[in-house]
Amino acid sequence: MRTAEWVWEIRTEFLALEREVAGRPPVFLDGPGGSQVPRRVIEAMATAMIEANANTHGAFPTSQRVDALVAAARQAAADLIGAAPEEIVFGPNMTTLTFQISRAIGRMIRPGDEIVVTRLDHDANVAPWLALEERGALIRWVDFHPEDGTLDLEGFARALSERTRLVAVGYASNALGTVNPVRRIVEMAHAVGAWVYVDAVHAAPHLFLDVQELGCDFLVCSAYKFFGPHIGFLYGRADRLMALRPYKVRPAPDRPPEAFETGTQNHEGLAGLIAAVDYLADLGRRFGSPTDPSRRAALRAAMERIRAHEQALCARLLEGLEEIPGVTIYGIRTMARWAERVPTVSFRVRGRHPREIAAGLGREGIYVWDGNFYALGVTERLGLEGQGGLIRVGALHYNTLEEIDRFLEALGRLVAAP
Repeated sequence: MRTAEWVWEIRTEFLALEREVAGRPPVFLDGPGGSQVPRRVIEAMATAMIEANANTHGAFPTSQRVDALVAAARQAAADLIGAAPEEIVFGPNMTTLTFQISRAIGRMIRPGDEIVVTRLDHDANVAPWLALEERGALIRWVDFHPEDGTLDLEGFARALSERTRLVAVGYASNALGTVNPVRRIVEMAHAVGAWVYVDAVHAAPHLFLDVQELGCDFLVCSAYKFFGPHIGFLYGRADRLMALRPYKVRPAPDRPPEAFETGTQNHEGLAGLIAAVDYLADLGRRFGSPTDPSRRAALRAAMERIRAHEQALCARLLEGLEEIPGVTIYGIRTMARWAERVPTVSFRVRGRHPREIAAGLGREGIYVWDGNFYALGVTERLGLEGQGGLIRVGALHYNTLEEIDRFLEALGRLVAAP
């Protein structure tokens, strides 16, 4: 099986993929830590800094262009996840936004109120809620099954009570690739009156996001994961945002979403976010089958095409890893359960430190991650936190089957070397 021609075509939009290391193009399998960006994203950010380098709400042209840019960025983010523009809050990244919202929610927390977090999550969706213990909140932990990296839903049900005020859960694990049943979790949480805060950072480049379908109260993303710049955005259901009292300076607007946007925003980053969303929509129009001419429909078509290609990448990756002696894969290992995972695969090599393997691959121009990836609960639960954690390979839609083969061949040589 060969990589589909459309993948080779879109790769020309990514300048970084054309650079060479030791005479060969690098293999970027580091997607879980951040994606490469298309040329149009870089150009949009540069144009914004030339033509709209001002602050908002001024009476002159460059400021008015920024106002239009911010509005367009809200619409683009809303189209990406199926929200309304007034429900989109911008910030530096998912972590900062989550601390911002957790502080506001903390004003409503009373001693004895309960917050549910999971050991499968990135710590950015754990630590901000642990901080509310200072206000008397009780933290309830939900475990995951070490054998396949899936959440313990029975344990989740036991963690809920009439005192539960918020559930924090990831859509997809950045460490093991698990896709959580978020809609089911939302239904369980809402049944006891709790709000649900979803970390969709790792899901965004792989799955079609729909906050209406999920029914969640909050959902947060970072654009650097879906082919954009380092900027984040938060969806907050309109009535939930209105119920919160944000920490802000006095002259700032009192109504959301602006009330939650502290200080001057990264306007060139917003231009890049728009370009990244438009890149995905164009991919859907060119290579998918949108049901209508809207950007939202084009985004759905793009994610369907991406999902199908990533399935082939993940199948080759899992099959190849299983054939290398001494490799232990963590998480779901069978493609029969593809609906429950994204193409992020973590493993260890018997008797070898993860950094040694990652460094060896790096010398061959193959970029992968090692460590805990801020998913501290995962490496602690697996007993690997003090042993270097995991080696993580994360494919994205611009990766090819040939690159997966190159990685597997290089890993095989490293494992066989004394």
